[in-house]
Amino acid sequence: MPTPLRQRAGLLQICLAGVLWGTGGLAFHVIPEHAPLSAMTISGYRTTIAAVVLLVACALMRQLGGVRRLLAERPLPTVFVGLATASYQALYFASVVWVGVTVSTVVSLGVAPLALTVRDAVRHHRRPDLVEVLTIVAALTGLVLVSGSAGLGQTGPHPTLGVLAAVASGSAYAVATAVGEPLARSTEPLVLTTAATVVGACGLVPVALLAGGPFTTTDPVALVTLFYLGALTFALAYALLYSGLRTTSSSSAVVATLCEPVTAAVAAAVF
Repeated sequence: MPTPLRQRAGLLQICLAGVLWGTGGLAFHVIPEHAPLSAMTISGYRTTIAAVVLLVACALMRQLGGVRRLLAERPLPTVFVGLATASYQALYFASVVWVGVTVSTVVSLGVAPLALTVRDAVRHHRRPDLVEVLTIVAALTGLVLVSGSAGLGQTGPHPTLGVLAAVASGSAYAVATAVGEPLARSTEPLVLTTAATVVGACGLVPVALLAGGPFTTTDPVALVTLFYLGALTFALAYALLYSGLRTTSSSSAVVATLCEPVTAAVAAAVF
């Protein structure tokens, strides 16, 4: 049983992951200003760069053997988490294009805590207590207010498809977090993050190639931003998430990651 101090440390790690994800939205919008790369291509680069960075880190820490063992001993949940992670990222970016940032953010991030609270209630055969309900209501209310106040209320060309993609994105995020929780409690964070990211890259890159180019750029700003997206908002952020999940429940984790839209709004206002 984790101590209260370890639980608080785990929650802080997950909040930091949310902060990093929040900066990723601003960075994502910088790239099209410097290079004609599609959202799917950027996602493919982000995941691939993260996989390379994590593999190098594993090699330096001599944990590549742990990655191979995890894929050999627990292939199904590891592959599932990796593909779910890639799926909700791709679905979220598609939703942003189809319905706009505000709606896609509110829906995709709002679905996850609701889904996991319902799952916990069914699993434990009890209704959510008042504290859980009030926490989720407060978090979702804040999410709506923050997203609306960011001045990004425009809707995209395909609102119905965008909302459906956002719901699917939030559901994939909830499932990835729920399935990743038991893996995180029995696996080193770096090992789990690397294995899941490599699987995610293998699943996402072919989809990005099928979506069409252009696929390359020589613009230095775009290249640096792509590296930032992959190394910090993906590799480091997911390492923090899985490290935090060792002592934090998945339902608490998805509420904690609502730091993401707050960070995104602050970063947009500053820059």
